Amino acid sequence: MRPRPIRAVLFDLDGTLIDSVPDLARAVNAALAAVGRPPAPEAAVAGWVGNGVRMLLARALSGRQAGDVDPAVLARAWPAFERSYTANLAAHTQVYPQVRETLAALAGHGLALGCVTNKPARFTVPLLRQLRLHRHFGAIVAGDDLAVRKPDPAPLLAALRRLQVVPAEAAMVGDSVIDMQAARAAGCAAIAVSWGYRQGRALQGLGADAVITHMAALEAVLLDGDRPAGAGARP
Repeated sequence: MRPRPIRAVLFDLDGTLIDSVPDLARAVNAALAAVGRPPAPEAAVAGWVGNGVRMLLARALSGRQAGDVDPAVLARAWPAFERSYTANLAAHTQVYPQVRETLAALAGHGLALGCVTNKPARFTVPLLRQLRLHRHFGAIVAGDDLAVRKPDPAPLLAALRRLQVVPAEAAMVGDSVIDMQAARAAGCAAIAVSWGYRQGRALQGLGADAVITHMAALEAVLLDGDRPAGAGARP
């Protein structure tokens, strides 16, 4: 049977809608300085993004993707990170090209939109407001809104309940394997963007149903029949 039409689109935030690494790197380096560690380059910070800001900081402190750092060191570094990032959420963060136009176009077609991120709500909501993106979303689920985060499907399912759309009629758009795993587990179409951070994973290894190389292409993938036949389909 043909897949159901898409009625809702969920978006990851960092690396998908916005390039937030410059401000995250500033906060990371403030935290590293607070515990006597040397600064980290932005390229390294980009590779640590994806599992929430505490894991980002743990990776910066340990230099390892597993983020296995002494909890006492993390606790000492965290206040400096929080102060810096709270004060500079959008100092150098940029909305990626074509994002605003694409969100408006999708909404104009009657699609419900949501944002599902592992970033804590105390950063997510003010950041979306400062960038004037919040108005596009009927549901925003942040990293500490539930007991679990992506790649668990629960945040996606919570957003879809608020939008009153079933997973088979939804797509998740993101830049990382975390987003693709969450989409698959939730039963949504999984669409990867070719930009973003990806934690060092090759684009081909993300497991997406489709890949877009610019945000404006999303409209055609979802609405013009280019959607992969198996994405989110249900018998």
